[in-house]
Amino acid sequence: MRLTKDLIASNQSKADTLDGSALPLMESFYTIQGEGYHTGVASFFIRTAGCNVGCHWCDVKDSWDAAAYPAVDVNIIAKNAASHKMKIAVVTGGESFMFNMAPLTKALGEEGIQRHVETSGAYSITGQWDWICLSPKKAKPPLAENIALADELKVVIYNQSDFEWAESFAQKAKKDCKLYLQPEWNKSYMMMPLIVDYIKENPKWQISLQAHKYMNIP
Repeated sequence: MRLTKDLIASNQSKADTLDGSALPLMESFYTIQGEGYHTGVASFFIRTAGCNVGCHWCDVKDSWDAAAYPAVDVNIIAKNAASHKMKIAVVTGGESFMFNMAPLTKALGEEGIQRHVETSGAYSITGQWDWICLSPKKAKPPLAENIALADELKVVIYNQSDFEWAESFAQKAKKDCKLYLQPEWNKSYMMMPLIVDYIKENPKWQISLQAHKYMNIP
């Protein structure tokens, strides 16, 4: 885990995760956003642990078990984020909305940090956010009310049926929602030609790549 000494020292009881004052933290790190609308932007990533969505192609399965990671005070997380030059924090998982995110977004806001989140939308969205990226998953589809909240819809394309899956959410998204199709990393060589052809016929969509993997950026 890429945690500072202060973060490690702030470990709290797992019971504190019930009100969101502490969160199970897998890792936090300053890097470059590699996907979607904010690709290329320096950002501080906060990866919470805990997920029961269960995508078989997930590339961070180590994040699924919340009990395997320390519960860290959200104020310490926010102060660590604020120590970096770019004031954007991207909360990801796991599935962060298994926990109450209101205390974390409050703490980040008090530090003057823009609050971005990526979620499957399977749980109610809590907290105040400046940017919501909805990445729906078939194993546990998003709640209907979360689709309209998305600033960005990013659908991972694993097989050809995922195009129809993507359209079902695009129809429900708000008018100015950014629409992205992203090939699943291990099948990108197969799916990219299909995505290119699909977007040429449906230009409301754009391609999202996991650019950080191509550039070996964490």
